[in-house]
Amino acid sequence: MIRTDAIERLPVRHAVPELLSALDGRGTAVLSAPPGTGKTTLVPLALAGLTGAGPRRRVLVAEPRRMAVRAAARRMAWLLGQEVGDAVGFSVRGERRTGPGTVVEVVTTGVLLQRLQRDPELAGVDVVLLDECHERHLDADTAIAFLVDVRAALRPELQLIAASATSDAEAWSQLLTVADGTGPAPVVRSTGQGHGAAVHYAPPPAGIRPAHGTWVDQQLLRHVAATVRLALEAHEGDLLCFLPGTGEIARTAGMLDGVDAEVLQLHGRAPAAVQDAVLRGGEGRRRVVLATSVAESSLTVPGVRIVVDSGLAREPRVDHARGLGSLATVTVSDAGATQRLGRAGREAFGAVYRCWAPADDARRPRFPSPEIKIADLASFALRAACWGDPTAQGLALLDAPPAGAMAAARSVLTAIGAVDEDGRATERGMRMARLGVHPRLARALLDGAAEVGARRAAEVVALLSEEPPREYGDDLAAAWRTARRGGDGYAARWRQEVRRLTSAVTGAGSASTGTGAGPASTAPGAGSVSASSSSGSGPEGPLRSGSGSGSGSDDAVAGLVTALAFPERVARARGEGSFLMVSGTRAELGQGSGLRSAAWLAVAVADRPVQAASARVRLAAVVDEGIARVAAGPLGAEGEEVHWEDGDVVAREVERLGAVELSVRPLKQPDPALVRRALLEGLAKEGIGLLRWSRESGGLRERLAFLHRTLGEPWPDVSDGALLARAEEWLEPELSRARRRADLGRLDAGQALTRLLPWASGEAARLDELAPERIEVPSGSRIRVEYGGAQPVLAVKLQEMFGLEGTPEVAGVPVLIHLLSPAGRPAAVTADLANFWREGYRAVRAELRGRYPKHPWPEDPSRAEPTRHTNARLKR
Repeated sequence: MIRTDAIERLPVRHAVPELLSALDGRGTAVLSAPPGTGKTTLVPLALAGLTGAGPRRRVLVAEPRRMAVRAAARRMAWLLGQEVGDAVGFSVRGERRTGPGTVVEVVTTGVLLQRLQRDPELAGVDVVLLDECHERHLDADTAIAFLVDVRAALRPELQLIAASATSDAEAWSQLLTVADGTGPAPVVRSTGQGHGAAVHYAPPPAGIRPAHGTWVDQQLLRHVAATVRLALEAHEGDLLCFLPGTGEIARTAGMLDGVDAEVLQLHGRAPAAVQDAVLRGGEGRRRVVLATSVAESSLTVPGVRIVVDSGLAREPRVDHARGLGSLATVTVSDAGATQRLGRAGREAFGAVYRCWAPADDARRPRFPSPEIKIADLASFALRAACWGDPTAQGLALLDAPPAGAMAAARSVLTAIGAVDEDGRATERGMRMARLGVHPRLARALLDGAAEVGARRAAEVVALLSEEPPREYGDDLAAAWRTARRGGDGYAARWRQEVRRLTSAVTGAGSASTGTGAGPASTAPGAGSVSASSSSGSGPEGPLRSGSGSGSGSDDAVAGLVTALAFPERVARARGEGSFLMVSGTRAELGQGSGLRSAAWLAVAVADRPVQAASARVRLAAVVDEGIARVAAGPLGAEGEEVHWEDGDVVAREVERLGAVELSVRPLKQPDPALVRRALLEGLAKEGIGLLRWSRESGGLRERLAFLHRTLGEPWPDVSDGALLARAEEWLEPELSRARRRADLGRLDAGQALTRLLPWASGEAARLDELAPERIEVPSGSRIRVEYGGAQPVLAVKLQEMFGLEGTPEVAGVPVLIHLLSPAGRPAAVTADLANFWREGYRAVRAELRGRYPKHPWPEDPSRAEPTRHTNARLKR
């Protein structure tokens, strides 16, 4: 029996007629309805004709998370007075509950994408509703883009709704522009607000350090726990607390020890039975539910009247240069905070405690970061290629994929044979896309099945597709054995995924068969085991077993399959617990790891903390060099290497896998051209100080720099950068004859510099005229001019300049004269000698003639006789 009273309490019911009218007239619509108004549960029933007099239609509802799928299906079935699997069913990866009478099916966006790839027309489906569009998950954005294509080219009668509580409705309306040219999709808004909630701000104490990476200050968690206790005392009902991740949930749960309530933990990796128990509600005792963002939307947690929001969320990040993914703790967006607030007012008026100051609201991003901007795009790029749009430029997306991330994704897909050189999907790539896992894991499943059998390859890939709990340890083979005998929720999900993958790869055909799409015929760089094993590890393959026999130890199988998925993460030991990946990234194991003594690893899961020099290994499998050579074979190279290292030329013959050196032998007769290039590399790294610079050489360089600065061309630029850029002009032929650092040290830089003088124009002959090395002063002395500063400097004893009224010049620039005492100490500085004689000399004379009475100090120096000598010497 339909629960009419419950349906009547859902505010969105008032918007249903307008929504149905918009769909009938335009075929697309955007539904904007606040949290708790019933858009996820009532609207699909109305669309299917299950709650009114409308026609019966088949409706597909796409949710971003498996937990939301189950909860939405259960809630809709309850409203109809039925069981899940009757009129309302659901499908998630590895589990489906539908029946012959099912007309509303709730699926994850990932399942929807798989169906679209198999059957773009979605035969039998009348309406697709994509829920929670504001979360901007990549699968949801992709699904909408594909569905817009389907409506435009295949099924204009297919109706499409984008629904969200907080989304930018106008942007989605433009994206869903009706194909017949009648303009953007209509926006239908629900005016209901649920039961509402009072907002309380509970800012943390001063001194809380900002979160970074996956680290969250323990003091903030203590504040959240204290706020939970405060809220429980102030209000009735169950409490839902939002935290960024499972680690924070576990730590906060420990801080709530002794609270008068049942403390439950809700996250995407919690067992389905635990999730279902939380969503069914309690039986008498109060509950505190600690949850990640999975509880933000599409869920009603029965009994909840209070929400405590930590203000933090987690987003994926990808280091494309290193091929490492990680999670980042970020400030929850305004849309996310609104969704969290809505959880408190689903069943009655509630209360929300926000663990931040009111002023912080203005600094929050409006929406979460679109996943297409920050995530690994390999799966997206493969789907786009299979869809027939390798660049994704023709897809209806709110945000275009970043060019760098797409280039990295295409590089991966090309290497595993999923796309050809033009980015089009190969037959092998189409088969990978149908497996429903990341393309890397699809490659490992297909190629690994040919070596170790479909079942064992599927077991390892299932471990890689959902990282095992941390308590399983960091040894993948050991985690595999734990999952086999485990009775926890993870083990149950793992066994379910193993069955699915085994069936999928068996149905897809052997990795070595097909029409030119097996490993032996993949694009260069695919690195298939079957194609490489004869040269990499012997005729029987890397495990010394018949292809596909399924034999080999767990450790060897786990290592092989992991290395096939992540060849650039094959790593060689550099010291106790320290490894170097083929990609060039250093990696460190934890102190207690049993893998620290391994010579080689295939790293399955690693992250690189903020400001850390090395990645942290979270999960890895032991491999030997043979498997490493096979899996990472396309990244291998062998040849002569001549380069500058540790201050000198190093010449050697090297065999390597990426950045990992396998063998090194000295190279006795390196190619002179390579040696010359290495010497230039050394000059670029350490500077031209490697050459021999005498005082004369340095002086010549300063003179040339002065002329270039003063007169410009044709006088050469002799700065470090300019000299390095023209090294081939002024360092030859000595450079080509040099073999090591010592040879550079014997090269006379001054003599070499003369090759840069403007000989062709004849200006070189004027060097001594324009920038003389020395100037003759009135006493007859030839004094060196220093050109190292902004202005030429002449340091000369004051008495030697007597009788000279005009200031000397070089290249039209007045010389800055440093007038010295008889002892050679600075007495005055002037660039206007005549003025100095008139204005400054008297003071200098008064100060120094008593100190140096043996030297002449005439009244009028401009008319006096210049001298290098004392008065006594002059009288002889």
